[in-house]
Parts: sequence; structure tokens; C-alpha cells
Amino acid sequence: MLTPEAIVRLSAFAGVFGLMALWELVAPRRRLRVGKRRWAGNVPLIIVNAVLLRVGVPLGAYGTAEVAAERGCGALQLVDAPAFAEVAVAVLLLDFTIYLQHRVFHAVPVLWRLHKVHHADNDFDVTTGLRFHTVSIVLSMGVKMAATVAIGASPLAVLIAETALNVTAMFNHANVRMPVGLDRVLRLLVVTPDMHRVHHSVEGHEYGRNFGFNFPWWDRLLGTYRDQPAAGHDAMTIGLDEYQAQPRQSLWWMIALPFR
Repeated sequence: MLTPEAIVRLSAFAGVFGLMALWELVAPRRRLRVGKRRWAGNVPLIIVNAVLLRVGVPLGAYGTAEVAAERGCGALQLVDAPAFAEVAVAVLLLDFTIYLQHRVFHAVPVLWRLHKVHHADNDFDVTTGLRFHTVSIVLSMGVKMAATVAIGASPLAVLIAETALNVTAMFNHANVRMPVGLDRVLRLLVVTPDMHRVHHSVEGHEYGRNFGFNFPWWDRLLGTYRDQPAAGHDAMTIGLDEYQAQPRQSLWWMIALPFR
């Protein structure tokens, strides 16, 4: 039986995935090179990851927050502050943790081998935002669980952070067109598709930029922000050089990729 936390996250996922998929159909940002046939590999990987994570790490970040709160663990448990302030700080710190984790996955060779599954996608759409190697997903959950305990994040803060991460990953990877002025305003508050698409460029000096998922501030503050791709959004090449000739990327191909 689904818990209230799971219902909230599943409802948000289904609603935003459907909205982004429809937006991509009605107003695409770019012409896809490989097209929606990529979903035959991406979607099964997303499902496998969700099932294995639920079975293999049933406690998850939310359950960890519940246990930590019962035992009074974490820095924020030592602070006497309004509940809304503690939630806001925890959400920000958890998002900063994901930003740092993302940079580490690019910097450490063995982790990059796992993360390449995400970057090897030769197109960029809503499914790309959820396409990660299973081992990478488990490691990321471990990082989030450890950060939850260290921060002392409440269950509510973790629910907000986890839901936001899932929702914004679908939004900022979506192949959707929006007015330039709206994008310019939105990217002051949240990572937009045009901002994050730079990170999926085949050019190394571009995929080493724009690591944020939820909030754009960490990239700006820490010098990893790039405004636009050099070739422009329509002409830029998505993916990694070594996999440009591999348009058919099946579930098994992606699972085996880091071990080749």
C-alpha cells in the first residue's frame, strides 16, 4: 500500500511528466535527431530504477528523516528556529548537496563512468532527466540519506526537496520552447531547459558547466555558470563524442555502459 509521501511524489511525477510530454509535442525547442524511439530504452530504465530503489533502499531519504527526527539527529535539531525557516534552510542545503554531488560525479573517473549513461543520450527531452544508471541512483540516495541526517532535515523538508528534484529534473530537461524573456526571468529562480541544455553539449567546456538541478544560484556563485551554448541551441550537438554513432541505446546497453 502506498504511503502518503509516495502518493504525493507519484502524483507530482505523473502530472509533470504528462505536462512536459504534451508541451514537447505542441512546442518543441529543437528537432530531435534520434526522436522518441529513445523512450524504448529510457522509460524501462526509469521503471527499473524506481522499483529497485524502492525494494533495495526502502527507508529512502524520507524514512531517514523520520528516524533522524525521532532521535534528534542533525545540525538543525540543535537550532531553535521557526519551523518554516528550518524547512527552507534544509531544502537549500539538500539542493546544494545535489549540486556538489553532480560535480563529483563529473570529476571522479569511476563515478563519471556511471554518470555517462545520463550524458550519452543523443537527444534531450523529459526522459533524459530521469535516465541514470541504477548504481548511480543508489549512490545518490546514499548521499541524500547521509546529508539528511547531517543537516537534521525534517520529513517535510525532505518531501519538498525530493519532489522538487524529481519535478525540476523533468522540467529542465524538457525539449520545450518558451519566450526568451520568460526564460531570462525564470533562470534567476530555477534551472530552465535552455540553461541546463548547455550541460548536455558534446563540447567539454560546456558539459562542465550548469550543474544545478533545482536552483541556479550555486552555478553562479561558484563559477560554473554558462549562459548559452557557443553553437546556439538549435545547432548544438547533444550527447558525448564517443556515442554519437550509437543512436539505438537499449536498456541493456545503458546498464552495461560503465563496465565496457
